[in-house]
Amino acid sequence: MEENVVGGAGRGAQDHVARIQADWRRERPDLDVRPQGVIGRLHRLADRLSDELRLVYGRYGLSEGEFDVLCALRRAGEPFERAPGELAAHTMVTTGAMTKRIDRLERAGLVTRRRSDDDQRGRIVALTGPGRELIDQAFTEHMHNERRLVDMLTPAEAESLETVLTGWLSRIEHRADGPVTRSGPPET
Repeated sequence: MEENVVGGAGRGAQDHVARIQADWRRERPDLDVRPQGVIGRLHRLADRLSDELRLVYGRYGLSEGEFDVLCALRRAGEPFERAPGELAAHTMVTTGAMTKRIDRLERAGLVTRRRSDDDQRGRIVALTGPGRELIDQAFTEHMHNERRLVDMLTPAEAESLETVLTGWLSRIEHRADGPVTRSGPPET
């Protein structure tokens, strides 16, 4: 059996996923557990990366979801506002979850809500001055943090990984049986 190793100090030792695969190969030799090597490592990596990213959000008093909402408003450009339904679409959460996030951000003075000029029944959510300052600072630190994490790869590895993940994500999101809904990390 071929051994999966962790680079650096752990060289020669099987990583967590490799140990699980070895157990399954022993217990269920009739199954091909190679996909678990990719999916299991991606899952573990996503958990670890999310933990690293949440450290920055926390320094600004934000949850992951609140950071995502502020980013979606900031990306909208002047006047930094969107309808709640638009925000839900841009952050891929339900409108109910979006309402809770907006409520918390409004209480913190980072966003405001007003009636839509076009539709008096509709609402518009906008960044406040303090909200814009906060997200500009938080996003700058977030990008430095992501750079730190990606710099654990060589430039060639990062480029190759981005290409592979882009293609795979595109295929999963546009499968013949319909797009996959998402409930994972924010799209910043």
